[in-house]
Amino acid sequence: PQGSEEAKAFVSAFLKRSMPKKKDEAIQDMLTRKAVVLEHYSKKKPKQKRRKTKGFTAKQRREMRLFEIEPSQQRYAIFLPLHELWKQYIRDLCHGLKPDAQPHMIQGKLLKADLHGAIVTVTKSKCPSYVGITGIILQEFKHVFKIITKEDKLKVVPKLNNVFSLETDGFISYIYGSKFQLRASERSAKKFKLKGTIDL
Repeated sequence: PQGSEEAKAFVSAFLKRSMPKKKDEAIQDMLTRKAVVLEHYSKKKPKQKRRKTKGFTAKQRREMRLFEIEPSQQRYAIFLPLHELWKQYIRDLCHGLKPDAQPHMIQGKLLKADLHGAIVTVTKSKCPSYVGITGIILQEFKHVFKIITKEDKLKVVPKLNNVFSLETDGFISYIYGSKFQLRASERSAKKFKLKGTIDL
C-alpha cells in the first residue's frame, strides 16, 4: 500500500497529465476542495464540404440529344402499351372513373396528372392546320406537346392558341393550351382557379 505522500504525488501527477491546460495553483486549489472534475479536450475534426452533384445543363442535353426520339422509334404501335398504362394510371387516380363521378373532380385530377401516354386531339386552333391532329403524347414541354399520330408521324404542337380534347372511359375533358403552359412537374404543384370563359 502506498503512503499518503506517495498518494498525493500520484494524484498531483495524474491531474497534471489529465489537465495540461490547468495551472499548478488551480490543481492545488481543486485538491484542497476535494472536488475534481476531469475535462476532456477532443481534437476538432475539420468539416468536410459536401460536393453537390451537378447535372447536365440545358445546352449539354441538347448537344447529347437526350430528348430526341430516333426515327426508327417513331411508330404509333410501339406506344400503345404506354397508352394502356396511362389509362390504368388515370383510373387509379380518379378512383375508378365511375358513371356517377363528378366531372369537376375528374377535371381537377386531370389538370395535375401526367399526360405522357394520353391520346389527345386538337379541336380548336388559331392555325387551321393543327385542327384534327390526334395521337399519343410522347413528350410534354413547357410550351409544346410532341405527339405521335396513327400515320407514324411525330408532330410538335404548341400549347398556345390551341384547345385539346382528352377522352378517358367516356369522359371528355378539354385542355386550353394557353392556360396550360407549364412543365408537368410544375403543374402537379399548381393551384388552378375556376374561370367562367376562356378564349384562345
